[in-house]
Amino acid sequence: MTDSQNTIPAKPFLKWAGGKSQLLAQYARFFPTEPMRAYFEPFVGSGAVFFHLRERALFEQYTLSEINTELITCYEAVRDHVGVVIERLAEHNAHHSRDHYYAVRALDRDPAWPTTPSTERAARLIYLNKTCYNGLWRVNSKGYFNVPMGRYKNPDIFNESRLRAASRALQHVTVAARPFEAVLDHAGPGDCVYFDPPYVPLSATANFTSYAADAFGEHQQRQLAGVFAALAARGCRVLLSNSDTPLVRDLYAHFQIETVEARRQINSKAGKRGTIHEVLVLGNTI
Repeated sequence: MTDSQNTIPAKPFLKWAGGKSQLLAQYARFFPTEPMRAYFEPFVGSGAVFFHLRERALFEQYTLSEINTELITCYEAVRDHVGVVIERLAEHNAHHSRDHYYAVRALDRDPAWPTTPSTERAARLIYLNKTCYNGLWRVNSKGYFNVPMGRYKNPDIFNESRLRAASRALQHVTVAARPFEAVLDHAGPGDCVYFDPPYVPLSATANFTSYAADAFGEHQQRQLAGVFAALAARGCRVLLSNSDTPLVRDLYAHFQIETVEARRQINSKAGKRGTIHEVLVLGNTI
């Protein structure tokens, strides 16, 4: 690894519905500018905000969490064994085909899957993420990944330099499989918490909440709003992204709400893709 490769900035190595890479410039003025003790991101997804802030070394501690255990396992493996993950991805790349995709997709149906080495599970997630339809991560009620193969002629299955940069950024970072409300047990006054939950659907047909076996519906959105308010009252700096809908504006009516523009690509109908409004809710702005 050359010195120039060691200086590549860390960026997301996964595609993820609602990823925030495109919104970082609009979010910039709301991010902390002074060093703080700890940063928490309970819906880490592709980690765009985390990687952006990690490059700026603003925090002493970082904690990333999700209830998606496969995603957390992937982050752990990239952090601790990135070389092996890259080797496994090279094997997937060499064998990529329709039959290989569906064979790999079916692996989580095996009762022994949870005991499979983390590097194998991480490579599977990255491979499926880069070759499935629109990069969408969706599971059924049994927790099985069920997205069909995408129509890519030459999918970019992995980028070694990007994975190694991500691994460096993840060093000494805590990653944990736990529900979002667990942040109440860890975040204290002066800490920063960023929430990027599954969004409130804009319409009845725009529901992408099944990123884990349990759907994220209105009940969970209201529970999240309560956690947000509790953290703000505690003296945390809290930020939350969501869709610009009446429910979201009602849930966070007592907080500052900023409107941002996002371009979203995940829709089965190309005519319904394009620029939409989202919101960034701000809690305590210490």
